[in-house]
Amino acid sequence: MTTSAGLETGLTVAARFRGPEGMANGGWIAGTLAGTFAETLNGPHAVEVTLRRPVPLSTPLDVSHVANFASLSHEGQVLAEAIPVAEDVAPPPFVPFADAARAEAGFAGFSGEHPVPGCFVCGLRHPGDGLRLFPGPVEGTGVVAAGWRVPVTVTDGEGVVPDAVVWAALDCPSGWAHAGDGGPGLLGRITAQVFRRVYPNGTYSVVARATGRDGRKLFGESAVYELDGTLVAAARTTWIIPAPAA
Repeated sequence: MTTSAGLETGLTVAARFRGPEGMANGGWIAGTLAGTFAETLNGPHAVEVTLRRPVPLSTPLDVSHVANFASLSHEGQVLAEAIPVAEDVAPPPFVPFADAARAEAGFAGFSGEHPVPGCFVCGLRHPGDGLRLFPGPVEGTGVVAAGWRVPVTVTDGEGVVPDAVVWAALDCPSGWAHAGDGGPGLLGRITAQVFRRVYPNGTYSVVARATGRDGRKLFGESAVYELDGTLVAAARTTWIIPAPAA
């Protein structure tokens, strides 16, 4: 799905790109909406996406892009909004791939009940179907990390890994960084910046850390790094812990 400034188009999220049951993965939908700026922004510009409501799967949605504002809606209700922001997103520190891969053994989703087992990013999906990113704590660092082995099955028709998939990889790890503080919760806002392409069959480190909490809001940062420590993408996130049921 692409659009240019001043145009409206449609989008239907395939069930593959789900997060919580029946909902689109927040990072993937945010990256898809941010992609509407591809023709109007120069270079790796940061885009802030606010998720207002759950985005349904397999449902025709409306995408509107006017100047420096894009929105996703359904039946008149705004689901998400995106704007470019004039800033660089600060990443958490680099973790070598071998250390990131070892950290996966401590992934909180392996112990007890995984809250989103079908998630495109961190769910227990079959290899090649989901990204299978399982961030665990890296000893002595205050960050969580996972080794990302990019499946060829996430490429588009031209064999390119879309930026929406990179945004998805930046999403869940920053939520799991709060596993000891009531997280991951639901993604409410993500500001991300993609500097370089991700390649199928490539190996990358995905790193995240918790940066604070305000009531039910959890704040985090995440990044994707190449094997040599080159920064590929970075994000700043706000997660929301759902209110207790009445």
